[in-house]
Amino acid sequence: MMARSAAPDVSTSPASVPPSPRRGGGLGLRGGHRVADLVGVVPPLALYCVFIIGPLIVAVLLSFTSWNGLGTLHWAGGSNWSEFFRDPVARTSVVVTAKVIVLSYVVQTPISIALGLFTAGRQRYRSVYATLFVLPLLMSTAGIALLWESFLDPTFGALTSLSNSSHLSFLNQNWLGDPRLTLYVVIAIIAWQFIPFHTLLYAVGRRQIPAVLYEAATIDGASAWQMFWRVTVPQLRYTIVTSGILMIVGSLTYFDIIYIMTSGGPGYTTRVLSYDMYVVAIQQDQYGYGSVLAVVLGVIGIAVAVGLARFSGFASMASQQEGAA
Repeated sequence: MMARSAAPDVSTSPASVPPSPRRGGGLGLRGGHRVADLVGVVPPLALYCVFIIGPLIVAVLLSFTSWNGLGTLHWAGGSNWSEFFRDPVARTSVVVTAKVIVLSYVVQTPISIALGLFTAGRQRYRSVYATLFVLPLLMSTAGIALLWESFLDPTFGALTSLSNSSHLSFLNQNWLGDPRLTLYVVIAIIAWQFIPFHTLLYAVGRRQIPAVLYEAATIDGASAWQMFWRVTVPQLRYTIVTSGILMIVGSLTYFDIIYIMTSGGPGYTTRVLSYDMYVVAIQQDQYGYGSVLAVVLGVIGIAVAVGLARFSGFASMASQQEGAA
């Protein structure tokens, strides 16, 4: 009897063997992603190096030289930095800058939060109020300085005329010439200009908070004050940090209002570090020492921004809507 022929081995049949993936396909795909990432990253990185890192390096190098802006550079070693630590005017400028930072944050933050929550609501004429709040932000800083300087003039200013006509003698002050008042007047004018910007940040942040959180708090019997502290503030924590970083770092660069209104005076009452840098470098032609002040100003700004981002958890920020349906 003839033996039955063995069935063909299906496992070794050429038709049953799955095609092997093309070699290098995954690598090619990953390489394409890398090229796309580089194309997207290189332009902003180049701009950052040109406008941030480059000038910072140049300022650091100039801080070790003696240069009047026209002649030949001369190596000065650490003499400029030694002068900075001995300079009483520089120490005063640092103290004044610190006061401006702290007071700007203390004044602008609560007002911006209150106005932001108000403009984010559904009150009547809310859009009209929001437009009025934004008006100072649309004006130039130089225009604002000139406007308030004429308004506060102790002889012909509108405030002086108002005090004479209404017999409110406390309004008749030398607002920009009294060392006890000038710094606080400048901080108030700066706040008047920039509060609208931070108001917009808080208004947008408030509108991103899910309504279900307030509904749940209402069901639990929470009061309006409890909802503010337990719902609104935690949900706005990243907005608060973002606004705070912009506010504090921006406080380091206030120059034009002080330059136009007070010129750092009376005395050194409003001589912030940025204005001191201008006086030393531009008016006194000491670009080496002026670069020291510029480096100190930049280091303070970077340290404050990094410190706020690190200790607030902003650096590891995740989307508050993550996982929402």
